[in-house]
Amino acid sequence: MTTKSEKQPIFSKNLAKHLCIGVLMAYAITSIAFLGYAMLITYTNVSEGSLPAVVAITTVISVMVAGFDAARAAENRGWMWGMVAGAVYVVIMAAIMIAALPGFAADMRTVMVFALGIAGGGLGGILGINTKR
Repeated sequence: MTTKSEKQPIFSKNLAKHLCIGVLMAYAITSIAFLGYAMLITYTNVSEGSLPAVVAITTVISVMVAGFDAARAAENRGWMWGMVAGAVYVVIMAAIMIAALPGFAADMRTVMVFALGIAGGGLGGILGINTKR
């Protein structure tokens, strides 16, 4: 006899839709945060020295939202779908950085932000799957 989880596909259209919506919401959050930070740098005495912290915090919060939304549509494995959402976010971010910065070279800080993105997505996925029950 098969169980309920064996009958249902692992990746459904609804999950794909929520994955895309979550990543789009994450980029909206990122855009608003970076725009706000740019305005702070421009119009106040805030230095650019805090940029790495702002990028890390914004990335984690954004991918947690993406992972949360993706996992809400999943039947199980919320952590995995959250990490997938985080991975999609960081791959798109890497493509944007490569296109926008001709001399872009990944360093340890970039790798750390990408790892934070995937881990934050997983955490958001755990929260998302557990709040729907």
